[in-house]
Amino acid sequence: MKKIFQILTLVLVIGSMTACKKSFDSLAADPNRATSVPANLILNNVLLDFNEEAFNSTQRWNQYYVCNYAYYGNNEYNWTGYSYNGYNMLKNIARMESEASKSVAAPNPYTAIGKFLKAYYLYDMTMHLGDIPVSEALKGLDNVTPKYDTQKQVFQQILAYLEQANTEMGTLKSTNYVLAGDFYYNNNIASWQRAVNAFKLRVLIQLSLKEADTDLAIKAKFAETIGNPTKYPLFGSDADNLTFVYNNQYNKYSTNPDNFGFDATRYNMSTTYLGNLTTLKDPRTFYVAEPAAALVAAGKLPNSYDAFVGAGSGEDLATMSANANLGKYSFINRKRYYQTYTAENTAQVGYQEMCFNIAEAANRGWITGQDAETWYQKGIKASQAFYGIKEGANTVTFQKPGGTLAESVTYSVDFNFATYYAQSSVKYASGTTGLNQILLQKYLAMYQNSGPEGYYNWRRTGVPTFHVGSGTGNSQRIALRFQYPSAERAVNKTNVEAAITSQFGSLDDINAKMWLIK
Repeated sequence: MKKIFQILTLVLVIGSMTACKKSFDSLAADPNRATSVPANLILNNVLLDFNEEAFNSTQRWNQYYVCNYAYYGNNEYNWTGYSYNGYNMLKNIARMESEASKSVAAPNPYTAIGKFLKAYYLYDMTMHLGDIPVSEALKGLDNVTPKYDTQKQVFQQILAYLEQANTEMGTLKSTNYVLAGDFYYNNNIASWQRAVNAFKLRVLIQLSLKEADTDLAIKAKFAETIGNPTKYPLFGSDADNLTFVYNNQYNKYSTNPDNFGFDATRYNMSTTYLGNLTTLKDPRTFYVAEPAAALVAAGKLPNSYDAFVGAGSGEDLATMSANANLGKYSFINRKRYYQTYTAENTAQVGYQEMCFNIAEAANRGWITGQDAETWYQKGIKASQAFYGIKEGANTVTFQKPGGTLAESVTYSVDFNFATYYAQSSVKYASGTTGLNQILLQKYLAMYQNSGPEGYYNWRRTGVPTFHVGSGTGNSQRIALRFQYPSAERAVNKTNVEAAITSQFGSLDDINAKMWLIK
């Protein structure tokens, strides 16, 4: 009997120990902490980060506008380390694909959009830096020191992702797919497919200096995309743009009534951009800028092109500030860009840019059956239409001199496209002259849109001429790239230094040419 009691006691003790163990394990898991996140919420977060806003330092480096007051910034190209935040987004994209595949096998809408987004973030990082980790990246603890892929290999991966995205979207768009969290295209895969292919044309154009590289086959890829609209649908108008739409509460346009009293006169137009508009007698002048007060006071008509003047990005900041206070420069159009919280939509990838990319490819002889001048004209007309410019009389609005944001003055400006286009500086001339015309009009069309493409346009081609001086810093040079983030030297020193040496010698030089532009 005693023996039986001892056995029962042992069983109870073991049982209680097991129960305690289970209780301890359950306490280790936080029931209030999510262990998974719906794919649509991750997508929404990535798309918010994906937006490349207007009126920021990037747009100053594009030389679209300038800052004339040191407290709010400068116009310098003294670039240091570029953020690797793109890898955080790539991790989120991978998680989004994984979560989506738990309920719907790949390919699904999230894996398709994910491939485009991966291509976009890789493009962003390699365009700023050069070589970056790709093939060994995002391995977590399995590889915390990934090697760097060459920039050529990065572009090959970008193009592979875009091809895969197009294929998946082409299949999915005719099915009853389920997609949520997409505020760009309201969950429309067919619209995303057009954006994928328009972006692909951007990537191929940026590779123009490598058109002889048989591994990349740039010309063949461009021709295939243009020549097969069923397989590779493209934008048909600005209505198809991959566009960020602002709202009055959470996602406000960067210039708005909240900061009007602080910085509306701290920014003025750049001569690189505005000077080209006025030289071409382009009516976009009156929509993006205001007449310089001092010139109007001296007798210039507010609706004449000679009343508008920008400041050079290279101008000494103190001199620029003094001249701006004296009314010698045109401010950005405050009625257009400060009066509301929504100003204008920002195109991440747009129809106008696509038109000029096709025009450039036709000019370079990459494609047949497409007329460079036709696409050139389409791009100009679409850009002017974006501002509401029409044939005949146009009403333009400026803030009333010395008035409040609520006060304005209006003028009439006549426009005739045939007259505008007949100018020798505008009418397409083919050859090198025609190429430069395409590049200039593309630059003008991308004002406050397409992220850093205005700068990339200059870096690849030298068009338009960028202004330099003491105000641009960097020994009066336009930097050609950013440095690698300093933290990378602490965690991946051997590989990042090997990448620097193979590309630029011993220095992580912001003025050195990356493979893309050699």
